[in-house]
Amino acid sequence: MHDPDVVIAIDRATVTRNRTNLIHDVTWQVELDERWVILGPNGAGKTTLLNLAAARLYPTRGTVHVLGEKLGRVNVNELRTRLGLTTAGLALPPDETVLDVVMTASWAVVGRFREAYDAMDSSRAQALLEQFGVGELANRLYGTLSEGERKRVQIARALMADPELLMFDEPAAGLDLGAREDLVRRLADLAADPDAPALVLVTHHVEEIPEGFTHALLMRDGGVVAQGLLGDTVTGDNLSKAFDLPLKVSYAEGRFTARGA
Repeated sequence: MHDPDVVIAIDRATVTRNRTNLIHDVTWQVELDERWVILGPNGAGKTTLLNLAAARLYPTRGTVHVLGEKLGRVNVNELRTRLGLTTAGLALPPDETVLDVVMTASWAVVGRFREAYDAMDSSRAQALLEQFGVGELANRLYGTLSEGERKRVQIARALMADPELLMFDEPAAGLDLGAREDLVRRLADLAADPDAPALVLVTHHVEEIPEGFTHALLMRDGGVVAQGLLGDTVTGDNLSKAFDLPLKVSYAEGRFTARGA
């Protein structure tokens, strides 16, 4: 029987492409009120794992349940309307207004076509843009935004459909220091909101872990190095194993830093 508190249940999942295992034998569970970070070097399998959880990939072996539904036995298009995902892989139309880019998420589509929106949709989209500090950009074309502005619009979009699970694939990639710190602070506010859905954040940098995140999963070469409560998992020993380099980790005022030992 499905436990309603479990939003992701992955059991011994392997994803194979061209005879190469992108991830192998990964078991991972996320509960309703948890905020997870997935950490590891390039090529560790982080995005593959996130795509499984986002119902964008099927496992070659093993089982994946998302929001109580088993992949392979569920209409993934319906399931995806219950999920929020921000990823550089989602191509949003550059010639559409920011407000429309956010609003179309309520139909889980990219680009306005024949869907009908009402005043409630546009006021929700506007409120989410305000929450992430980009309300004044609502009528700008998405293609004219800076990278930092786009990242914030993408998060507003991911929240538009009131998802039960919200996932971020390297949301701070390509941002300068100021834009990164602004984004991390806004993600910390989201993590602190008791009404926010379960959160999963993929990154290579411990400095990008927002305050209020609760758990971590460390990956290397498609497998799990360590997982569990954030403070127990993000340690010098575990990070050294994940990145194959001696690393020292410090923690101060709710944030981590790492450097070569």
